[in-house]
Amino acid sequence: MSLNFSALATQYRDELLDNVLPFWLHNSLDHKYGGFFTCLDKQGKIYDTDKFVWLQGRQVWTFAMLYNRVQQREEWLETALHGAKFLEQHGADSEGNYYFSLTQDGKPLVQPYNIFSDCFACMAFAQLGVATQNERYRHLATTIFANILRRQHNWKGAYNKAYPGTRPLRNFSLPMILSNLTLELEDSLTKEQVETTLDTCVHDVMTVFLQKDGVGNNGAGKGLILENVAPDGRFSDSYEGRLLNPGHGIEAMWFIMDIAARRGDRELIDECTATTLRILEHAWDKEYGGIYYFLDVLGHPPQQLEWDQKLWWVHVETLVALAKAYRYTGNNEVLRWLQVIHDYTWQHFRDSEAGEFEGEWFGYLNRRGEVLLPLKGGKWKGAFHVPRSLFQCWKTFEAIAQNT
Repeated sequence: MSLNFSALATQYRDELLDNVLPFWLHNSLDHKYGGFFTCLDKQGKIYDTDKFVWLQGRQVWTFAMLYNRVQQREEWLETALHGAKFLEQHGADSEGNYYFSLTQDGKPLVQPYNIFSDCFACMAFAQLGVATQNERYRHLATTIFANILRRQHNWKGAYNKAYPGTRPLRNFSLPMILSNLTLELEDSLTKEQVETTLDTCVHDVMTVFLQKDGVGNNGAGKGLILENVAPDGRFSDSYEGRLLNPGHGIEAMWFIMDIAARRGDRELIDECTATTLRILEHAWDKEYGGIYYFLDVLGHPPQQLEWDQKLWWVHVETLVALAKAYRYTGNNEVLRWLQVIHDYTWQHFRDSEAGEFEGEWFGYLNRRGEVLLPLKGGKWKGAFHVPRSLFQCWKTFEAIAQNT
């Protein structure tokens, strides 16, 4: 099998610059109150005006990152600054914890129960600090980062619904995010802070949550990543403990690959590659194609009713992981899966009928791969996974093409 990586790089670059970014630039900016609308339909029309804080941060990050790493387009920087002003004015409570959602004009709607609002605000201000060379944004980023580390072992705090002590669980999401967030802040942290945090993240992801020996009596789920484990890392035979989130596992693998590449750790890269392939083989829908959203590691019915939906972020993050894995390893099985996931993703999530300023991709498909919700943005989907993945794939394919 052979792919034309130079052509792929052009395809991903053009989709990002000509279709996806114009959708958000034209449709999402709130020129009255600031910030961004994310609840946008197939044509980019607003269907709800609530503002979700982690999506505000993500969009600021996207445009600041592109300004820093692609081209210093004034429109991109102005867009990032537009969102950052709203985020800085309205995003956090008096203790610096970031709310989950706000009204259009910035009044709090949902309490800061979700630390990922903080994570994406942190990413946003870090990239904006690089773009503007403004120390205020760098300081904001490092302050938020310190608060995240302070809260990391009890990040829901008073908003945790679980009864204390009965079945305490550790969740995969935060060490996964921190493995990427720490690199985002590398210029603003000490070397010791960076390396210590990365060491912890790599250990948690690859040793605590990755089940190298499997679970249960028959070693089910060997080589897969659990979404929740007991505080000591043991398997919890419960709905939450049996949960597999294939997209999270695969996305984490490219975060860890970035750390491994930075450190020249070929063994870790190979382990991430093997884990990506195992997750894909386990989570691929062999009847209809696509990657399942949730699964139960023991094969029981998942708790999540949406378990068999096919989601945009799962597939585009898988493209990034496979692209990086192939760049670093040249593995033929990775190449085979890259072709499969590329074909499925572009065929099913991309809106082939999109008109001008309608070029963002769909987010939610049913199991058969048909569009389930005709939206381009919402409560969970904003200007982040698709543009970031297109950028990452473009640059990775470009690097592969230059080395072949």
